[in-house]
Amino acid sequence: QNSADDVKSKDFRKELEERERLAQLEKDGKRSHISKHSSTKRAAEEAKREEEQRNYENKIRMENILSGNPLLSAGKSTNFKVKRRWDDDVVFKNCAKDDLKDKDKSFINDTLRSDFHKKFMEKYIK
Repeated sequence: QNSADDVKSKDFRKELEERERLAQLEKDGKRSHISKHSSTKRAAEEAKREEEQRNYENKIRMENILSGNPLLSAGKSTNFKVKRRWDDDVVFKNCAKDDLKDKDKSFINDTLRSDFHKKFMEKYIK
């Protein structure tokens, strides 16, 4: 064991602080090593996840493009017929529209020469 002179001459406080400092450095070194390792691992996982997400979105986009064009999807039995309207077989279609197109509707600021006055005179006076 140590003699009384050795014990008196030692600075226990300084020795204790030195040990605590070394232990703290060692602990921080392990933490930083662990945190560096875990952060690189997390970054690699995140990059892998982003790459998978991009590949998935690209795959969906290509499927939508290919299925949206009927000329490229030849395997499916597609029907290229034009859809018929419900009134395609009606005999008198758009008759009322043609009557309005033939007449030239114009506003005349003269009451005697207006279209209304002419019609009125033809109907009731003649």
